[in-house]
Amino acid sequence: MERIKVLVVGCGNMGISHARAYHQLPNFEIVGLVSRRPDSREKLSEELGGLPTFSDFNTALSSTRPDAVSINTYPDTHAEYVRAGLEANAHVFVEKPLALTVEDAQSLVDLAREKGKKMVVGYILRVHPAWALFIEKAQMLGKPLVMRMNLNQQSSGEQWYTHKQLMNSMSPIVDCGVHYVDVMCMMTRANPVSVSAIGARLTDEISENMYNYGQLQVRFDDGSVGWYEAGWGPMMSETAFFIKDVIGPKGCVSIVEEDKGASDDIEGHSKTGGLLVHHSDMDSDGNFVKSDQLISTKDEPDHDGLCFLEQEFFLKSILEDKDLTAHMNDAVNSLKIVLAADASYKLGKTIEL
Repeated sequence: MERIKVLVVGCGNMGISHARAYHQLPNFEIVGLVSRRPDSREKLSEELGGLPTFSDFNTALSSTRPDAVSINTYPDTHAEYVRAGLEANAHVFVEKPLALTVEDAQSLVDLAREKGKKMVVGYILRVHPAWALFIEKAQMLGKPLVMRMNLNQQSSGEQWYTHKQLMNSMSPIVDCGVHYVDVMCMMTRANPVSVSAIGARLTDEISENMYNYGQLQVRFDDGSVGWYEAGWGPMMSETAFFIKDVIGPKGCVSIVEEDKGASDDIEGHSKTGGLLVHHSDMDSDGNFVKSDQLISTKDEPDHDGLCFLEQEFFLKSILEDKDLTAHMNDAVNSLKIVLAADASYKLGKTIEL
């Protein structure tokens, strides 16, 4: 059995879950854990039976000579670490977004192809069974589609600290938006043509050039439209913080979850509970022909389970030499859209794509 030596970089929420997945998959062997904070890497090392730990990525990379690198750090380090991993002839898994600019993202895609290495971007909703069904049901609603999505997070303490660190390099609609814009692109299977955005800086704890609330609107060449809203901070409302709703000529489909919990619950960010499907068909008297259908999805994987599915995909990509061209191109495309939204907010005008 081929053993793939993997170096895990970043031991926060995502790094922990991905490390647990590597630990469970017999084809992977974790050769090191890297983090800036000693307590995070030491705690994870202890959980997984005692693993080598490092405070510096480049030192770890040269010392362990891994076959694969798993990058789960703050976004402003992604491009640098991905490039170093690929230059060291390692396959790369990297949490979204791939980079902070479209140019950097495209150059990394080109480098992965040049090196003949697999590069998987952590779009966790792509491996989520309930979200796959959500996308499938949306594609059955006809065209155009109206897609309404948000994920606002009322954060405090350690999570607010993390959000402020993230906002040193990007806004919430960029960091979280790539997920949901990627979903919109899969639902429509159409090309985005323009993006506009609004936003607000609701705290003086972040840079004057940053905003912790934003909403983007995107138009597609098939007439479909979508909006995505995201806000972070102790001032954010818990009312309607999670909306995932798609409307088409034939009806609508929505993610519903009665026991959603608080917006700072990371498990709740991908949790669905069920899909509510409504059909617009009416009889000659103007009454609906079909009753609404509630599809239970309560057997969905938890956060660790979804990260396990992501790493299974990464493993198969390596062992089966899967063509990841479409996957990488989609990562660049969704990044292009959310960065255009960021530019729209700053310039105060619609951006043509």
